[in-house]
Amino acid sequence: MATTTSITTTYAGEFAGEYIAAALLEGATISNGGITVKPNVKLKEVIKKVSTNDIVKDATCDFDATSTITLTEKILQPEEQQVNLQLCKKDFVSDWEALSMGFSAHSNMPSKFSDFLIAHVAAKVAQRTEQSIWAGDTSNNGQFDGFSTKLAADADLPSGQEVAGTTVTSSNVITELGKIVDAIPSSLYGAEDLNVYVSQNIARAYVRALGGFGASGLGAAGTNSMGTQWWNNGSLSFDGVKLFVANGLGDDVAVAAEKSNLFFGTGLLSDHNEVKVIDMADLDGSQNVRVVMRFTAGIQYGIVEDIVTYGITNSAN
Repeated sequence: MATTTSITTTYAGEFAGEYIAAALLEGATISNGGITVKPNVKLKEVIKKVSTNDIVKDATCDFDATSTITLTEKILQPEEQQVNLQLCKKDFVSDWEALSMGFSAHSNMPSKFSDFLIAHVAAKVAQRTEQSIWAGDTSNNGQFDGFSTKLAADADLPSGQEVAGTTVTSSNVITELGKIVDAIPSSLYGAEDLNVYVSQNIARAYVRALGGFGASGLGAAGTNSMGTQWWNNGSLSFDGVKLFVANGLGDDVAVAAEKSNLFFGTGLLSDHNEVKVIDMADLDGSQNVRVVMRFTAGIQYGIVEDIVTYGITNSAN
């Protein structure tokens, strides 16, 4: 009789946070430190915004309030999400057995099939979360409103900081990035955690331009006379501002903001989290395995006046 694989381990409770963390925190924006993460947001969190007018006045002998303080707020309210997935064991177990026996260059292969299965699903959840952070729309099933969606509907975004986009190529990327940096408020330029978050196609165009294939007199040899080999996945910057490649941004879209002004919230350690692997063999005699994940995720920014958008059409202005 052929040997069958039976999964007897169910992950919930203590271990749930570990796998939810793998799913939510391994997207490029979060894992590379491009955004401020707020864990343990049980329901919602209020982000306070403080605004003052000119606070310095001529001195007098008396105490006289020198400023008007305006307190406003933004609400970070993660949405509940779930994964209900049914897979056939035999479609995956042969790959896992081969890898776990050493027939692979991967040295960190999980020793249990259940770990392998959860890692596979977690990678898909991380990819979807990355996409939602930047371009998600809560009207689409399985997404929450991302920065592009929220900024496009924010009437407080200054019109001078809403830069019209175009199709970005190696020939115009220097000009287009220049428009973004020129629109950054002077009070913000030079901030330590200021980034221009760019889509992959903008980053590729910039790398190619600096390799000698752009305009602006770069020359055929490019940066350090190395042509297209000048870049090796290191950091990028433009006019003194760091470029952050945000994989979830759509083509020809960018956002300039401080990391400390962009927030990702999740109930990572709250009771909403749940991860389970359920082997259906003992229940219905099938070879099916069900993976269940429940978690919360959402984004918010604090001060829209400190944000510049590129290629995001603002319907509120």
